Amino acid sequence: MSSSIRKIFGKMMVLVLLCITLGAMGLGTMSPVAAAVSAPGLNSGKLDQRAAANLDDKAQLAAFIDGIMDVQMNSLQIPGAVISIVKDGKILLSKGYGHSNIEENIPVDPETSLFRIASTTKLFTWTAVMQLVEEGKLDLDTDVNTYLKTVKIPSTYAEPITLRHLMTHTAGFEEGGVGYQITTDPEKLPVSIAETMAKHMPARVKPPGEMLAYSNYGASLAGLIVEEVSGIAYNDYIQKNIFDPLGMNYATVEEPVPASFEPYAVLGYARANGEFVTKRPTFEGGFRPAGSGSVSANDMAHFMIAHLQDGRYEDKQILKPETARLMHSPAFQFDERLPAMDLGFYELNMNGLRVISHAGADELFNTELYLVPDKQMGIFVSYSGGDGGTAAGGLAQAFFNRYYPAQTGKQPAATSIELGEPLEKYAGSYQFTRRNHTKVDKFFSFLTQINIEVSDNRLFIGSGADQQVYTPIGVNLFQEVGGTHQMGFRTDKEGKVTYLFLDMLNPMPLEPAPLMNQSKFWLPLLGISAVLFITVLLGAIYHRRENKEMPRVQKWAVRLSAATSVWSLVTLGATLLVMNMDLIDRLSHIPLSLRLYLLMPLILVGLCVAIVTMNILAWKNSYWTLPKRVHYTFLALAAVTLCLFFYHWNLLGWHFG
Repeated sequence: MSSSIRKIFGKMMVLVLLCITLGAMGLGTMSPVAAAVSAPGLNSGKLDQRAAANLDDKAQLAAFIDGIMDVQMNSLQIPGAVISIVKDGKILLSKGYGHSNIEENIPVDPETSLFRIASTTKLFTWTAVMQLVEEGKLDLDTDVNTYLKTVKIPSTYAEPITLRHLMTHTAGFEEGGVGYQITTDPEKLPVSIAETMAKHMPARVKPPGEMLAYSNYGASLAGLIVEEVSGIAYNDYIQKNIFDPLGMNYATVEEPVPASFEPYAVLGYARANGEFVTKRPTFEGGFRPAGSGSVSANDMAHFMIAHLQDGRYEDKQILKPETARLMHSPAFQFDERLPAMDLGFYELNMNGLRVISHAGADELFNTELYLVPDKQMGIFVSYSGGDGGTAAGGLAQAFFNRYYPAQTGKQPAATSIELGEPLEKYAGSYQFTRRNHTKVDKFFSFLTQINIEVSDNRLFIGSGADQQVYTPIGVNLFQEVGGTHQMGFRTDKEGKVTYLFLDMLNPMPLEPAPLMNQSKFWLPLLGISAVLFITVLLGAIYHRRENKEMPRVQKWAVRLSAATSVWSLVTLGATLLVMNMDLIDRLSHIPLSLRLYLLMPLILVGLCVAIVTMNILAWKNSYWTLPKRVHYTFLALAAVTLCLFFYHWNLLGWHFG
């Protein structure tokens, strides 16, 4: 979640670096990169009205991409990258940068170097589903329980979940993953998809078809359906029905990669003490239909060409034309004026072009795939470390600005009078629909919210240099000022906002966060409580002689207040550590430290009950002076506040998925 928010505000930072760093490339005229970066519009969706360059000029294209990659890899500390660009059924560019193995000085090879593509793997799973649909073995609108043999989805709602819901991320599952989403131990592989789906089934929290909520579980469930309906193991099905016919000789969804591919596997790196160091790989295990792919750039070019040519690559047809076109057509729309969710692909608006896309990211690798059906063009780019997410977004926007610049047509802003009501109803805190509701995972979305403010008939997101400004252009629709991005809202019959959609974050909409879910509600309360606990401790120290002279019951009451304050402060400190727990540790297993930490709020509840009881006795029996009793009451309220916080965020007990 947090990475998605950072992507909104920071993905175009690399283009600023390009502007500063790149100069002419010695081509006799201003280089493609220098020409591109000289435009003021190279930031998050800003308009660039430059005339389109000729994409068929391969030399200029290579120089343009080389310039961007050179700056990105130096400035964003990226050890290895690869890109392939296709158009009209041919590969225009396929090139590697940096190293796939720094220690052995092995350069990235676009033909053989296997980059982990994480969630971009889902496109293989969705393609497999559509193959079985056209064979008549699956139906997009039939209850998935019809096809599942080893797992059954509970009937939480009247409407059943269908494959269409899984492919559009509208099944209504909550998000989960703490302790089980990945593994770092190859000895635990392979893992059964069926067993994983049964053991770690998330709760159904929305009726199917209501709203997007990106789901790894949903994609993995679709992979299980492919496996059980076809009678072929998922890995083997993808190899036989997608990789083999497309000539994808350096592609696999197996984990770890087969021994024959080990020499070609790109290592992921992180930066430490000024050097690149290898990091432990992560594996999807039973969630592999959602993210286990390792593929070369050339092979992804074959896959892109097949989808751009209605399922055909050379003389092989992996999908019928009508099936491919259905897969690429809108299947769920937040608003018909905004990019849709297709069957597996999500749409983006890049300089006015309809782009169907999918990204993938883990701790070390970042991948983006963009297809423009109307232009018969596609881009695949992947990075093996550093700030690859920023790099991928920056490269894509620079590419579209140069080869498909936005066609301007100034759209007049609508006033609140024209819209019939003021904009204040859109202001507030919004939380992602992709989040957890019932497990300890919920706590890790505590700070992942977006705040919208209203001023001067405009909406504002963020602040400072990262601030984005939107102006109304229609009912519930807003346009980025000076840019191409749009934002839309859904409202109920009373006009109350129910959902928010940012086109750059498709398919992850947001919804208004209730007060109890807002960090700006809890943080002041936690801060005030912490101050109260500190005053109790300071008071106990300052009045220690007086306290010794108190009656025994009152003396124990003071000791209880000190113990509660110490334990509360220690628990709050531990909570901060848990919030910043290493992502891989959190998702690969349940650390003993987390299990032990979850004892602390339970102990606090016991202390809270005791302090509330003692507070009642203090008032009943007139302990101390009135100000001291009031202070004691505030302490009890602070302890209750902490207990409510831990209860609300599922930190009371061991709520693991």
